[in-house]
Amino acid sequence: MKHAAGIVAFIARFVVLGLALAFVISLISPGVGDRLRAHFGFQRTPAATSSTIAPPASAAVHAPASYADAVTRAAPSVVNIYANKLVTEQAVQMFTDPLMQQLFGGTPAGPPVPRTEQNLGSGVIVSPEGYVLTNNHVIANADDIQVLLYDGRVAKAKLVGADEETDLAVLKIIDASNLPVIQMADAKSLRVGDVVLAIGNPLGLNQTVTMGIISAIGRQLSNSSPEDFIQTDAAINLGNSGGALVNSNGELVGINTLLIGKAANAEGIGFAIPVDTATNVLRQLIATGHVIRGWLGADYGFVPVAADSGLPAAARGAQVKDIYPNGPAAAAGLQVHDIVLQLGDDNIRDPGDLRRREAALKPGSKVEVSGLRNGVPFHLMLTVVQRPPQAPTAAAAANPGNNVDG
Repeated sequence: MKHAAGIVAFIARFVVLGLALAFVISLISPGVGDRLRAHFGFQRTPAATSSTIAPPASAAVHAPASYADAVTRAAPSVVNIYANKLVTEQAVQMFTDPLMQQLFGGTPAGPPVPRTEQNLGSGVIVSPEGYVLTNNHVIANADDIQVLLYDGRVAKAKLVGADEETDLAVLKIIDASNLPVIQMADAKSLRVGDVVLAIGNPLGLNQTVTMGIISAIGRQLSNSSPEDFIQTDAAINLGNSGGALVNSNGELVGINTLLIGKAANAEGIGFAIPVDTATNVLRQLIATGHVIRGWLGADYGFVPVAADSGLPAAARGAQVKDIYPNGPAAAAGLQVHDIVLQLGDDNIRDPGDLRRREAALKPGSKVEVSGLRNGVPFHLMLTVVQRPPQAPTAAAAANPGNNVDG
């Protein structure tokens, strides 16, 4: 028994000595253990840690922590616009006696006094030549237009052309070079729910970025206008007009234009002109100074559907509501209550779709209009003419009391 206990004590001393020796060696050379295991084929498989576990598939598409890269790409192309207008005011002398002032107000005192009135807004540089897209209401009736560039330079700009219907205008910077140009987004790639950033000069605070999403696409604010809008909840305030609405890559998706005012108890409802509409107006204003639209001489409304028909509330197509005398529609025999289903080879979804396609037609060209008259198919050939000026502008189209220019 004593002999066995001695053997166990002998082995224990050597085990303790071996462990102590191994500890000392590991302190001197920390990697020796891994090298010995690898030499003898006993390489240990590392345990999975949080850093080596593959992320779930959804992690690859989560929202970025910052949109600073998009702002860095887009912001240099956004400018502040100062549109100055010279106005004259009649100096008025007020009565010191409160009763006289209440009865007679003030009296003219001397000749009219000139005064400079300044309108603030934003714009987007869209070409190396210095062309800038902005809103018409920002520069309307201005005598002098100046832009503040992102790098701090101040430059003069001249008006190339304006389009009241879309509330767009094109300026040209005339005394600056090396201008940063914004990248245009593919209008067809826009989706409701996409993150967007509004960049502009709200309330004269200088360049500011706000974030939101695309709330809706193809918003129609006027029954008589062919234009549509991007609706967004990115904050748009006075001074943002003409500024950029960009996607998460910093590409231009729209020109910020207006918001629904608080008089309508609205919150987060702003509108931007889509990039494809803006670029089409840009090209025409640079080429001719004005925008030419096709016109067929009719007004349209939604196709009525009986409540008990079982059909959707908004059926496809557009119903003719009115025919203008001596217009193309009247000459071709189009009638009130006709339902237009096709314009040329294009199917018509609704009245807004028909107006947009009609406006895109070239005056002087011919187009076939197809549809139903009292349930019977018809086909008419119309000659497109140039659309006459429209009274309402885009910015005041829906309800002027509740809309506010950005």
